[in-house]
Amino acid sequence: MGFLDFIFGAKKRQVETYLENGAVILDVRTQREWDNGHIEGSKHIPLQDLHNRVNEVKAFKKPVITCCQSGVRSAKAAKFLNLNNIEATNGGGWAGLKKKL
Repeated sequence: MGFLDFIFGAKKRQVETYLENGAVILDVRTQREWDNGHIEGSKHIPLQDLHNRVNEVKAFKKPVITCCQSGVRSAKAAKFLNLNNIEATNGGGWAGLKKKL
């Protein structure tokens, strides 16, 4: 097992564990991106609105898997949520995450 396999394998296992624990998938892309396709059943809060809507996420009372187009914005969202005492992990790009479901 190479280094990249170790890193990406750990990420896959973390996402699987979150899903097993009833995680909510939170898409943080823009409305336009969301309208062009998203994971069925996921929640949508654009990254730029997340700080004003963090209580909505807390109300889920579940762990959160964030996703976006490539994984950059979702990483920022997961970090922000963790800083606000919400269990969250970065699921990366929504299309790749959808394949894991």
